[in-house]
Amino acid sequence: MMVEQAGKFRSVILAGERPGGSPLSHAFNVPASVMVPVAGKPSLARVIQAITDSRAASGGIICGPSADVVANSRELEKLLESPGFKWLAPASGPAASALSALEDLDHYPALLTAGDHALLTPEIVDAFCQQALPHGRDRSPEAQFPASEQGFDLVIGFVPHELVKAAWPDNKRTVLKFSHGKYCGSNLFAILNSRGRNALHFWQQAEADRKHPWRIARRFGLGALLRYLFRRLTLEEALQALSKAADCRIGSVEVEFARAAVDVDSIEDQKLAEQILSAKE
Repeated sequence: MMVEQAGKFRSVILAGERPGGSPLSHAFNVPASVMVPVAGKPSLARVIQAITDSRAASGGIICGPSADVVANSRELEKLLESPGFKWLAPASGPAASALSALEDLDHYPALLTAGDHALLTPEIVDAFCQQALPHGRDRSPEAQFPASEQGFDLVIGFVPHELVKAAWPDNKRTVLKFSHGKYCGSNLFAILNSRGRNALHFWQQAEADRKHPWRIARRFGLGALLRYLFRRLTLEEALQALSKAADCRIGSVEVEFARAAVDVDSIEDQKLAEQILSAKE
C-alpha cells in the first residue's frame, strides 16, 4: 500500500512511443520521439537534467519507451541509466503508464511530466512544485469527498496564454478559453496523495472514449460544456466539474514561464524549441 509522504517530489516522466514510431521520430530518424535532438541534446536528456538540477524534485521513474525500442538504441539505453531514475515498461496508454509508474514509485508528492518537454528547466520545476505543494493536504483514501479543508489531491500547471503570445506571436498553440482568461497546458502535474490517482483513472476512461466525444462530455455535464463553449465558464468552475467527475479534488497553479507551454511533439515545435535554446545557449 502506498504511503503518503511530505517533502521533496519524486518524478514520473512519460516517455512512451506509439507502435511503429511517430511521424516526428521518423522525420529525425530516431528510435523514439523523446530522442529528437533539440540544440544538440535529446528532449528526454533535457527533461532528466532539469529534474536532476532542481531543488524541489528528484529522480524517479522513466516510463517508456518499450523494451524493444530501447534494445535498438545504445544512446537511449545509456540515457535510461541516468542516476536516480529507473526505467519502467509503458502500459497501454499514457494514463495507464502514469498509474503503473506511480504504483512503482510509491511516493507522494509526485511530479508527472512528459519526456518531450525539452524546454523544461530547474527553475520551472521548482516554481511549479513550490506552488503546488501548499495546496495539498494529507488525506486517506477513505476521507470524505468533497472536503475543501483537506486541500487538493492533484494540481495542474497552466501557462497564461498572454505570456506565450507575447513571446512568440506567430506560434499556434492549443488554448483553453475561459471567461476570465486563456491558458495553455504545461505538461506539469503534481499528484499530492493517493487519491490524486482517481484523476488518472478518469483520464484513462477518457482515452477509451476518445472516439465517442459525447461520452466524455456527458461525464462533465452538458451545462458545464455549454458554458465553456460560450466562454461563460471560469477555470475554477471547470476544475470543480472535473473534480466531481473524477472523484478527487483537482486544483491549478499558474506557471509564469512561456516556454513551459512548449513540448516537442511536432516538427514545428522542434524548430521553435531549437531556436529558443540556441539563442540562450
